[in-house]
Parts: sequence; C-alpha cells; structure tokens
Amino acid sequence: MSGRGAGRVVAVTGASGGIGRAAARAFGERGDRVALLARGGKGLDAAAEDVESAGGKALPLTVDTADFRQVDEAADRIEKEFGPIDVWVNDAFTSAFAPFTEIAPDEFKRVTDVTYLGYVYGTKAALNRMLPRDRGSIVQVGSALAYRGIPLQSAYCGAKHAIQGFTESLRCELLHDKAGVHVTMVQMPAVNTPQFDWVLSRLPNKAQPVPPIYQPEVAADAIVYAADHPKRREYWVGGSTVGTMLGNKFTPGLLDRYLAKKGYAAQQTSERRSPDRPSNLWEPVDDEDGQDFGAHGRFDRRSRARDIQIWASRHHGLLAATSGALAFGVVRKAMRH
Repeated sequence: MSGRGAGRVVAVTGASGGIGRAAARAFGERGDRVALLARGGKGLDAAAEDVESAGGKALPLTVDTADFRQVDEAADRIEKEFGPIDVWVNDAFTSAFAPFTEIAPDEFKRVTDVTYLGYVYGTKAALNRMLPRDRGSIVQVGSALAYRGIPLQSAYCGAKHAIQGFTESLRCELLHDKAGVHVTMVQMPAVNTPQFDWVLSRLPNKAQPVPPIYQPEVAADAIVYAADHPKRREYWVGGSTVGTMLGNKFTPGLLDRYLAKKGYAAQQTSERRSPDRPSNLWEPVDDEDGQDFGAHGRFDRRSRARDIQIWASRHHGLLAATSGALAFGVVRKAMRH
C-alpha cells in the first residue's frame, strides 16, 4: 500500500543516530518500508535492526548527503527495491562547536555542504520522482536555530537559516504549480542525541544542548505526524522553541546580549573535553571505533519524554478559535457594563 498511513515507502537521511534514528524506528512501528541513508556502517546496521524489530522493512544505504550523485543513486535504489517514495525526511547534518574565528574555511564549508546542501540534494532527488506522480511529502527537520543564531554554532545556525529560506521559496513554487507534493518543516528544540560527543568541538569542556532538553522520540513523533499532515507549513516542538522564536521576533537585540553573556556556559558541561575525542566532520565516528551510538545521547536523566507544545502545534486552529471565543466573550461582557 502506498500513500498516507502504514505501508508507505519512507527515506530518512541521517538515520544512523539521533533524531533520524528515532524517526526511522517510529516509521518502522507503523509497518513502513524505511530506507536509511547515512555514512556510518555500524549505526546503519543497528538502525536497520531497529526498524525490522519494530515491524517495518529496512533498506540501509551508505550515503554522504553532501554528494548529490550518491543521494540520487540511493533514491533510484529505493524505488527499485521498495517502490515509489511516499515520504522523504531530511535530517542528516554535522556541526562545529567553536567560535567562528576558530573554524577553518574547509570545515565551515563541510558543515554547510552536509547540513544545508544535503537537504537541497535530498529534496531535489525526492522531487524528481514525486512531481511526475503528483504526490509525496518532504519533511525538513529544522531547529529553533533556523530563526535564531547562537554563539559557538555559526556554521550550523547558518545552514539551518538557509534551509528555512530554501524551503519557503520551494513551498511557494509548489503552491504556484498546484502540485500534489508538499513540503513542511519541523522546528526542533534541544534534543538528547549523540551529536554532542561526535561533532567537531574546540570548546574547553564537553558540549551539551541548551536546556530544556527533549528525548529524540519526542522529535520523531512530530516528524511522523508532519509526514501525515504535510500541508501545514511548519510545526514547533518544545516550549523553548516557541519562546526562542517569539523572543527573537520581538526583542532580538536583548536576546543578542543575553546569549553573549550566557550562551557560552549554557552549551558546556563542567567536564573537560578530551583532546583525543573523535569527530564525524569528515568520517563517521562509528566506523572508526565500531560503536553504535544509537538515538540517545548522555543526557537521559535531564531530558523530557513529553511535550505539550506538539499538541498545541497540531491543534493551532482549535486554539485560535478558542482564544477568539474567549476574547469575544470578555469584550461582550465588558460592553454590557
């Protein structure tokens, strides 16, 4: 069966760990056929086992999403082995924790190639196949940092801002063409993923997500919902995402000064970073040491497994109507007096 619901063909980039890993498992639980695109062999094999154990079918594919040829060839193989792609989820990324002045030009370019152009290439490969059929959904895994840059993550924030602009432009084009293909974006909060132990870091202490932190299953749930309801332009996950985006809209200068004062310490623990710690900027870390990092990072005890903001994001129409009715009631009561 193809289309909305269980049994779809789903492609997930960055599926070997973190949010992508949790999303692949969530699609597998619905009985979907899930293609897993990532670089690391150990993580890919483990992710495929997750999907199969959950009840889906898995197709692990070793792909560097910074190379369009590899992405396009992977899409061909997916359709050959699983059938037409119904959902494409772009999640693959890398990053660099360091002041901009300490990031080499080739490192900055590599982050941009993977984290921004990887989304462009994945979207291109999906559209090349979806548009002739006039159906399909593309989900861009975004971030609150697509709207608000923070210190020590200039390359990542720049890429996420670029994805936001690219997706808005594409959405307008699809609407103009009255296409049956839809693109949506899910803006994420800080998530407990392994990235804080494998991305390039030049910080003195170990990197950490800025609290509050959410479990990757919270993010995965939002991605699956967005894949089912792709006509909505974007979804916000986590109250912190809402607060960040609204704060940046109304008081960006104040937020600049706050982050300048607090942003460095908030992104580091009190533990010193090992100078020998590997990074996945150029090569996958799981292939170097044979370790499967999984979906979760080292912040389980500090992470939230639920998020009421997801419900609010899904039911924005109901909330708006309720708020409007309450406001009307207050005004009407006031006019009586």
